[in-house]
Amino acid sequence: MSLGRVKRKEASAITPCQKFKGHTDCVYGAIHLPGGQRIMTCSWDGSLRVWNLKSGKQIGDDWRDGESEVLTIALSPDGKKVVSGSEDGGVRLWDIDTGKVIGRWMGHRDRVSSVYWSRDGQRVLSGSHDGTARQWDVENGETILTPIKAVHYLWAVIYSPDMTLFATGGGERPWDDTGDHKSAIKIWNAKTSKLVATLEGHTNWVRCLVWTPDGKTLISGSDDFSIRTWNTSTWKQSALLEGHTSGVFSIAISPNGRILASASYDHTALLWNLDDNQPISSPLQHPSYMFSVLFSVDGKLLATGCENKNAYTWDVSAIVKEAGLDELLLDKRDKSSVLAVRDTFLL
Repeated sequence: MSLGRVKRKEASAITPCQKFKGHTDCVYGAIHLPGGQRIMTCSWDGSLRVWNLKSGKQIGDDWRDGESEVLTIALSPDGKKVVSGSEDGGVRLWDIDTGKVIGRWMGHRDRVSSVYWSRDGQRVLSGSHDGTARQWDVENGETILTPIKAVHYLWAVIYSPDMTLFATGGGERPWDDTGDHKSAIKIWNAKTSKLVATLEGHTNWVRCLVWTPDGKTLISGSDDFSIRTWNTSTWKQSALLEGHTSGVFSIAISPNGRILASASYDHTALLWNLDDNQPISSPLQHPSYMFSVLFSVDGKLLATGCENKNAYTWDVSAIVKEAGLDELLLDKRDKSSVLAVRDTFLL
């Protein structure tokens, strides 16, 4: 990935293929469920909801556990459980089949803004505005090792693909009007919780992180409007992607590791070609602030969550083909296949 500034090109407007309407407050998260027929959303209204992907209609009742707002959700690698993080500081484990809570993990002293599964499904990593990251044993709900104090406000946590490391991102000091919003990305040893590296470059809070499937690159999004890529061998910045006109709240990577999606307060989502760090198309326009993006397992569909209480899906395959970049749908390791997209979960 080359180091350099990347500017967005203009093209024709793109429309969503479905809208999911029913929440009574902001949609903070959206995930694809097993089978490719449903998505799940979480909201500031305190609920998780399941939707029919084709019709856009809600399936069954709201999933609720108390009244606390839900800020983040993640699907287990086996597709049988969902973990959520809430305003009350709780991390909750849900059974996909019953829609019921099967575990409540309390310990954080402020809202939980990020949750992430280990690839083996045995651990969950959580990050909170209390500034700490915790690793949870899924089997017994206990904290693994001592919680680490990462930053003042912690917004994002993620395991490396090989589970040996985890990364945290946030703000080093509380928000104020001075414009001094120091940020840092920190890399930790997952077995010892010891600090491995600190990545500096962003000039405002880091809101989101994603690791490429091969583990060679860490990608971050920030309130400084930028997306940055980091070489995980040297922990040096390798590229700067600029195109958003406001803070970047969420990023996601396609299963084959070749397309990045970003969501911003500028009311747009962008798709990026990670082969050259260029935008693939014109922005995916939304009515209000953007809070989440996530690819389907086959990489052909993108789900987005918005402040206007709705979620949307977008046809990534059609957008990429319209841009003449069909090759981005291929797995680099098997270009002989027409659509050799790896069958793996992102969460």
